[in-house]
This record gives sequence, C-alpha cells and structure tokens, in this order.
Amino acid sequence: MPQTPQTPELRPPAAEDRSSAPVAAEAVPRRRPHRAWSVAAVTFLTIIGAAGFASLPGLLIDPLHAEFHWSRGTIGFAVSVNLALYGLTAPFAAALMDRFGIRRVVAVALTVIAVGAGLTVFMTAAWQLVLFWGVLVGLGSGSMALAFAATVTGRWFTARRGLVTGILTAAGASGQLVFLPVLSWIVDRHDWRPAAVTVALAALAVVPLVWLLLRDHPADVGLAPYGADAFVPKPPPQRGAARRAVRALVSAASTGPFWLLAGTFAICGATTNGLVKTHFVPAAHDHGMPMTAAASLLAVIGVFDIAGTIASGWFTDRFNTRRLLAVYYGLRGLSLMFLPLLLSDTVHPPMVFFIVFYGLDWVATVPPTIALCREHYGEDGAIVFGWVLAAHQVGAALIAFLGGLARDAFGTYNPVWYASGALCALAALMALVIRERRTGAVQGRPAPA
Repeated sequence: MPQTPQTPELRPPAAEDRSSAPVAAEAVPRRRPHRAWSVAAVTFLTIIGAAGFASLPGLLIDPLHAEFHWSRGTIGFAVSVNLALYGLTAPFAAALMDRFGIRRVVAVALTVIAVGAGLTVFMTAAWQLVLFWGVLVGLGSGSMALAFAATVTGRWFTARRGLVTGILTAAGASGQLVFLPVLSWIVDRHDWRPAAVTVALAALAVVPLVWLLLRDHPADVGLAPYGADAFVPKPPPQRGAARRAVRALVSAASTGPFWLLAGTFAICGATTNGLVKTHFVPAAHDHGMPMTAAASLLAVIGVFDIAGTIASGWFTDRFNTRRLLAVYYGLRGLSLMFLPLLLSDTVHPPMVFFIVFYGLDWVATVPPTIALCREHYGEDGAIVFGWVLAAHQVGAALIAFLGGLARDAFGTYNPVWYASGALCALAALMALVIRERRTGAVQGRPAPA
C-alpha cells in the first residue's frame, strides 16, 4: 500500500538502516512538524505586524489636516511617495534577500518602518511627513512586499507551495482586519500620535521573532524543503540578481502583454490601495459617518478579501484568465459608480453589500495576473510580476495624491469615484485584448507572427 512520502532530513546512516526494518519502524517516534511550517508562521505574523502601517494613512488625513492645516493633496502626496517606493523597491527585494539573507533584510526593514512611523510623532512640517512616512516607511515596506512571501515559499516548500503562498498573501488582509478598528479607536479617542507609536511598536515587536525563528534556507538547519525528494544545498549569495531584474524588465518591455498587464494592474492599485484604502474613511466621514464605523467597514473588506483571493485562485486554474480579469475589473468599476449614492452617516444594508462585494474583488486580480506573467515570460515570470506590481503601486500613488487634490478642489470625492469606475472599464477592455501566448514564443519575447 503506498505511503505518503516524508520530507527528507539529514539523518545519520545508522538511523536510516534501523528504520528500514519493519519492527524497528514501528518503534520510531512520530516526527515533529517540518520546520518550514514554523518559518511560514513567523512570516505570516511578520506580514500581519507590518500591516499596521498600511492601515494608518487613511486614518491620518483628517487629523493632520485639522492640526497642521496641510491640504489633503499634500498629505496624499506623502502617501503616494510611500506607495510608489513600496512598488519600486519590490522588484529588488528578492535580490537583496539573495545577497544578504531573508532574516537580515526583513529585520532591517521592520526597524526602518518603526523608525519612520515613530519619527512622525515629532514632525512639524509637511516635508517631514514625506520623509518619515513616505520615504522611510515606503522603503521598509517595499522590502517586505510579495517578494518576501514568494522567497520564503520558494525556498522552504516544494509541496503545498500554492496553499502557503495564498495564506501569506492573505496575511496583509488579516493584518488590516486586526489593526484598522484598533487604530481608528486610538485616533478617535487619543489623537493620531498614539496610533503612530502603536504601528512603530508593532513593527519592532516582530523583529525578535524574525531574528530568532526565521532562517534563510532549509539547509541552515539540516533539512530538505518541505515535500522535496532530496536535500537542497544552500545556494551562494547572488550578486547579479539585481541585474537580472533589470534585464527581465528590458526584455518584457519589448512585448505588448507586459504593457497591458502593467496598465491593468496600475488601475487595480489605483482603485484599491490608492483610492479605497486611502480615501474611503475620510470620504465616509464627509457624510457624517464616525471614523471608527468607516474603519470597521474597511476592515470587513479584509475579511472577504481572503475568501475572494482563494476563490480567484481556484477560478484561475479552470477558466480563461483574460476573461476573469475583464469580469473582475468590470464589476469593480460598476460598484464604484454606485458608491457615491451609498455613502451616508450610518451603516445600512446596501453599504454592507458594497463592502462585501468589493472585498471579494479586492485582490482577486492577483492570481490571474501572476498566471499571465508566468504564461508569457516563463522562468522570468516572477520577476516580471514584480515590475507589474511596481506599476500597481505607482497607480495607487497617483490616485492617493490626485484624490486628495480633487477633494480640495471640488469639496467632495464624487468625481474621483466616477473617474475610477471609468478606469476599471478601460482595464476590462485591456484585459480582453491581451493575446494568447503562441507555441514557440521565446521567453520574454513575443512569438513570431
């Protein structure tokens, strides 16, 4: 009767010989869970701990405007710098981890985030907000983007890799769920400074876990990756990984699918992180809704985000990815068109329906986008997706800034919701015209006509 294969470990030969006898095999104690699962758990907690800084910007717009009289456009610019650096750092994050190790890069990134968030307590000028929150927190968070989860799963897992990737991707939504109600309560009751300190302390609290429990490679503890058939030696530091990232960009940029994927994902970022995560709370507050209630609605998006991501991965394995993207963007745009009619001073059933629907669609675009990058660019697919992710964050940065400017100019966010709905319709059309990859296409280059 076939047995489930065990993950290979470095074991003394004598132990291997004894385990081959049937009687001795019964006496061998049950193995403990593979170390990969504890590494995945630490990674999950790290992403959750770092999610606080992603939850706070939308809660700071009104308090900073009231205290310092900075325009919403100025505050939005600081948020846009944060989002842009997050995206532009992401393609090089894996290179940094290959060169210096996962543990060192993540520990330094968390410390930079804590310093940036902590220094905002002492700021007195708008340029300091741009430097502390925009530059420092942006660089730190960019070093722990999706490349962190991808690197951990790529090194520690052979089996269950898709499951672990999905769980770690959903960790950001879980962190949003944990932090948003807490931070909104702190801002509402105790001002914004204690909330910024809370974010800094949460980032610092994870550093000891990272340093003590996270390891760069299974070989560091004498193990094979989970599900692997053989021991995998630890590769030497890769000094040319950054050049490879640039070469992958140059190669992909000569193809049409890259620009269509980058364009659709830029609109994705514009209509999620840039628009809803940054401006939903102040927009609801404009209609008289308490900040805590609006933040709780945003946190509910994080709950359904998890279900939507898992379901989208299942759909991606079974349906045409281009049509899936078109459906996702089309439905998102339609919902944004209706949002101005739903905003009010209370939470009512139609608003709850919007939150649930938008949560299911929030990052549903990620699995089909990754699949299309893999389909068109083969072994460079993950790196190309890093650049597509950079476009996502640039789109988010632009809308975070322009949304604040529009609110200052028009006194309402309504034009922003309508314009974003139109952008989603454009993204749906762009997704439909992404060509099928023809047989014989060269990696990173279009197939011959």
